[in-house]
Amino acid sequence: MRKYDKSIELYKKAVNLIPGGVNSPVRAFKSVGQTPIFVKRSAGSKVYDEDDNEYIDYICSWGPLILGHNYPSVIEEVRKAIELGSSYGLPTKKEVELAKLICECIPSIEKVRLTTSGTEAAMAAVRLARAYTKKNKIVKFEGCYHGHSDSLLVKAGSGLLTFDILDSNGITEATTKDTIVLPYNDIFALEECFKKYENQISCVIIEPIAANMGLILPNIDFLNRLREITQQNNSLLIFDEVISGFRVGISGASGYYNIKPDLTILGKIIGGGYPIGAFGGKNEIMKLISPEGSVYHAGTLSGNPVSVSAGLATIKTLKENDSIYKTLEKNTKYIVDALTKIIKENNLKNVQINYIGSLFTIYFTSEKIENLNNTKSCDTKKFGEFFKFCLDNGIVIPPSQFEALFLSYAHTEIDIEKTIDIFGKFLLM
Repeated sequence: MRKYDKSIELYKKAVNLIPGGVNSPVRAFKSVGQTPIFVKRSAGSKVYDEDDNEYIDYICSWGPLILGHNYPSVIEEVRKAIELGSSYGLPTKKEVELAKLICECIPSIEKVRLTTSGTEAAMAAVRLARAYTKKNKIVKFEGCYHGHSDSLLVKAGSGLLTFDILDSNGITEATTKDTIVLPYNDIFALEECFKKYENQISCVIIEPIAANMGLILPNIDFLNRLREITQQNNSLLIFDEVISGFRVGISGASGYYNIKPDLTILGKIIGGGYPIGAFGGKNEIMKLISPEGSVYHAGTLSGNPVSVSAGLATIKTLKENDSIYKTLEKNTKYIVDALTKIIKENNLKNVQINYIGSLFTIYFTSEKIENLNNTKSCDTKKFGEFFKFCLDNGIVIPPSQFEALFLSYAHTEIDIEKTIDIFGKFLLM
């Protein structure tokens, strides 16, 4: 039996100093009925807690660590950047280099503004869309999470869904009155919305690959109709690719599905594990951003040299080595195929798996998961048991039924075989 004494003691101290004992809700392990582990260090595919337990890591800092923990070239660039200074409040050469690299990789982005977080980037992108179209209403989709700014924190999936909350307290009705929420993958609801609010919708914001109600893949006809209807109605299409950007390929979901949005939100991988966000798109839209235009956006730590250095090293590695994405896809498919075989051979009815690229989610339900409503059938108690079984056997997965698991390039064949063995044992219990 593993011991978690030091983590338990740290959590007891933390709850007296930090709300809930954590600085982001899902870290509390509350929904899985556990006390959080406190991480001391990491390397490659592993994290180690304060009790010196080793875990194969499928959280990967919620997505940024596509190359694994402490990837040599990333750490080397970070070390160089730190030695030159932590932050300047002035422009740097590497900001320009990262902007250029992003624009080269994602064809729909002609100009990009760096931010400190994905939440900030989403908030600024929506403001920009309203200014450009001179319309007020925005459309989002149930279960898609775009950060915790007021107008976007409505039926937002992820952490809210984990704690059985649809909308956060503290948001006024006036703030959300112009936010329209539709079911994910529902073409009919989308078309009816544009009929009802003709000439009022400034933008539609969506996770093109939804990864905040577990992993839910888009219907390609739905995405294509979304692009078509926004163009027909002079509304902007915003892809939130904080998770999918550089994760499913070098050009993200927009490249994967060959759909060009008007604006794109990025984060996670473009910082290589360090705090960052970005939003970008067509020049004619982006030129409205201050100081070129009158839509104000600012940030003291935007374009932080350490984050930018880590992001540059990560994206360059991905761009220069095409085999990384192929390896990630192959390994993810290998895990999913092995588990699917166990499920079919043993006629297991209450397990579903969604996957794409290097992301997957195991849902404990018999219902196919295509939108937020389907997730209500999930057995969250069973997931809690699954989480604990994994943890006790040296694997850490996201502590919520409604999150995606992430593979990294550092996951080895031994890691993957152990994962299949542990996951499979639980499924057959």
